[in-house]
Amino acid sequence: MTTFASGTDTLTRDALTVLQPGFTGTTAPDWLLRRLGEGLATVGLFGRNITTPEQLAALTAQLRAERDDVLVAIDEEGGDVTRLEVRTGSSFPGNHALGAVDDVELTREVAAELGRRLAACGVNFNWAPSADVNSNPGNPVIGVRSFGADPALVARHTAAYVTGLQSAGVAACTKHFPGHGDTAVDSHLDLPRIDADPEVLAERELVPFRAAIAAGTRAVMSAHILVPALDPDHPATLSRRILTDLLRGELGYDGLIVTDGMEMRAISATYGIERGSVLALAAGADAICVGGGLADEETVRRLRDALVAAVRSGDLAEERLADAAQRIRTLARTTADPLPAAAGAGDEAVGLRAARRALKATGADGFTPLTEAPYVAALTPVANIAVGDDTPWGVAAELARLLPGTETGGFTGADAGRGVLEAAGHRRIVAVVRDEHRHPWMAAALDTLLAARPDTVVVEMGVPQATPRGALHLATHGAARVCGRAAAEVIAGI
Repeated sequence: MTTFASGTDTLTRDALTVLQPGFTGTTAPDWLLRRLGEGLATVGLFGRNITTPEQLAALTAQLRAERDDVLVAIDEEGGDVTRLEVRTGSSFPGNHALGAVDDVELTREVAAELGRRLAACGVNFNWAPSADVNSNPGNPVIGVRSFGADPALVARHTAAYVTGLQSAGVAACTKHFPGHGDTAVDSHLDLPRIDADPEVLAERELVPFRAAIAAGTRAVMSAHILVPALDPDHPATLSRRILTDLLRGELGYDGLIVTDGMEMRAISATYGIERGSVLALAAGADAICVGGGLADEETVRRLRDALVAAVRSGDLAEERLADAAQRIRTLARTTADPLPAAAGAGDEAVGLRAARRALKATGADGFTPLTEAPYVAALTPVANIAVGDDTPWGVAAELARLLPGTETGGFTGADAGRGVLEAAGHRRIVAVVRDEHRHPWMAAALDTLLAARPDTVVVEMGVPQATPRGALHLATHGAARVCGRAAAEVIAGI
């Protein structure tokens, strides 16, 4: 049983309890362990904190030695957004690949295996799945993180994912409420706005969240987006109309409400993280996620003190803070002991099977597999901040394993096509793109390549919105390592 440090008053303890901070390093710093003893109930993990499953298990054991019911949270969507395998690429395809297959049992199996691996490492809270309906093809931040553009499809796979993940004892946190799919702005950088009628929102954005709630999702994450039809004055994270009246009232949700990262500029640049955190709690949020960018003791102290001061000034009701803290403690207690199934043998190949099934080939009938090492040209867009720059992507590594001698290079900008032709020489070209439809320079580079080398193979690892072209066009529906392997197998005729 956790014993809190003496001298920590109830108000201060509650203020610490509602925070979900991160830290740097692969072992817990002294300040974090001390805060756990003072009431902190959740620790967020990111790629910077993880090297191997064994190291991660040791880290979570270190945290639990200080507080046995700590919620250990992670942003592990699988696919493009991975923390467990940030340096190698994920063993699981992401949501868009699962939606392309449209087999809800497969989605449940993938989520269950992902949950089993998390639980085996001591992680019991996952900021996933994304339930966003990717209705805007130009969306710069969701894309392949979504199951698709059809609300019914997204809903059934969201429910299957929640069920599978939680079958391993890992709490699902369905995001980003009320839906981040119809945005053209990344909330990491600015405040997006969705101008849709309430009827459209009800029939599109809200459908997957209703399914997640029916499936028993333990948590829901808010979006830093402005939806004037729901609240013209406040982004969802800070909106009582959206979090309390809609999510709790109309949708009947009684679980944990978590904010998206408060250091994201949609909040930090407009409200500041201290005021934003107070407003979020007052609106109905229970947990303040921070730590993706700000990962230090000073941030925790600032937020704790801001919440305490807000209660004492009357800007935040003490009962609201106490209610939020109690929700977190309740979830922490109920997820403290892993389910027996999480410790058993899993289905380690399910991710690759799913990636192979998700692969869509155009032109395969007349394609002769490569027998000599090609030149792989990665037409590289600016990284999605949620994905990060550190996670490898593409098909080069997998093709090099199948066709030794494969070389690769990264290209961007107006002259990318000519650069590829010069670098490739006489070798067969495999051009790898992500979201060709969103990047005119990328489409122009393919124009140049295909005019000079019509035998070029094109691999689309984003949302396959552009018309397929090339001697062989492969749509992987994601850039996870297993998606690259599935494409490489087809190119090499394996």
